[in-house]
Amino acid sequence: MRFDLLLHGGHVIDPKNGIDGPKDVAVAAGKIAAVDDAIPPGQAAKVVDVSGLFVVPGLVDIHVHLYATAGNRDAWAGDYSILPDGFSFRTGVTTMVDTGSAGRRNFEDFRFRVLDRCATRTYAFVNIAGFGMANIEAEQNIYDMDPRRTADLAREHTDKIVGIKTAHYELPDWVSVERTIEAGVLADLPAMVDFGYFRRERPYYELVGRKLRAGDISTHCFRGPVPCVDADGHVLPYLYEARKRGVLFDVGHGGGSFVFGNVLPCIRQGFYPDTISTDLHCLSMNLGMLDMTTTMSKFLVMGMPLHDVIRASTIAAGEAIGHPEHGHLSVGAAADVAVLNLLRGSFGFMDSFGGTFPGDQRLVCELTLKDGRAVWDWNGRSGVDYRQMGGAVGIRPVEERVMPPA
Repeated sequence: MRFDLLLHGGHVIDPKNGIDGPKDVAVAAGKIAAVDDAIPPGQAAKVVDVSGLFVVPGLVDIHVHLYATAGNRDAWAGDYSILPDGFSFRTGVTTMVDTGSAGRRNFEDFRFRVLDRCATRTYAFVNIAGFGMANIEAEQNIYDMDPRRTADLAREHTDKIVGIKTAHYELPDWVSVERTIEAGVLADLPAMVDFGYFRRERPYYELVGRKLRAGDISTHCFRGPVPCVDADGHVLPYLYEARKRGVLFDVGHGGGSFVFGNVLPCIRQGFYPDTISTDLHCLSMNLGMLDMTTTMSKFLVMGMPLHDVIRASTIAAGEAIGHPEHGHLSVGAAADVAVLNLLRGSFGFMDSFGGTFPGDQRLVCELTLKDGRAVWDWNGRSGVDYRQMGGAVGIRPVEERVMPPA
């Protein structure tokens, strides 16, 4: 056999390689081995029929919170973070990026307890605050925001740390942003800024228009306090100007950072996010945001083309974190694949504040492959009818069983 697995009969969307149409995808030794119009099923040890479904690269969620440990329960991150494997694969996500749950003082604990112990592919932005999101007070402590030491840590963990993060800063100055960017310069990494609290002294337009560099990421870009449109409903020019400078706009839906009244006019006027992400944590996963495919579905029903939704959830996200090896189906790439079903019907979607928006489409994940192995299978497509398995597989032979008396 040439291939270990063949995904047969699906519609492949792979924005990096310009593919958007019927294709078969073959996997061998955990890698993408072929993407072609019609690969003979006889060349594969296992054939999975994905007719009527979309085959896309494994989704890359660049804003989640994963520092959930028993030893960290007094911290914001520990109280509200989730462990990755329970929430990633079931929504087609094969790569997750924690955004600032840990700082330089506790990152190694975070890595040991979580990042190195999960099957999900994981990376992290390290927080400029020394203890990360230990609590809101820790994120205000400018005396524990050390660009040099943070950059040193990032250089020690280049296989996991993809950027520097600041979040929830309440003071009226730019200290947290400036030190985050300084650490980014020293470590040659992007900055991600979550300005959850906006003040007149440091307006959002100045953040994206003057402070952030090309490749830096403004997350929660559709948060309620972000000025997106003018009094006539037109997208404000400064957003286009910031994008032209190379600033990236990330969704980071979360439990309080996504408002239909802000995002809808942007989507209808063609101002799409560069990356779609969830800001997944315990406060966002059960109401409003829910999960990655639901977040993607919201943009789809608002008018963002499916191809662009997939791009913002795969290769664009991989490139934003400096890992362009993820988020595509090129031959030789890791066989991280999401098989999505685009349901048709009547659906309702909710923003972070209870605002709803109707839609007639919804993406759900049918099957997820990580390194060529099925790690989520909603309808058992990768399995075999038990009647064809040559007996009761997994059950001990009759003569070895202890049977009840007649």
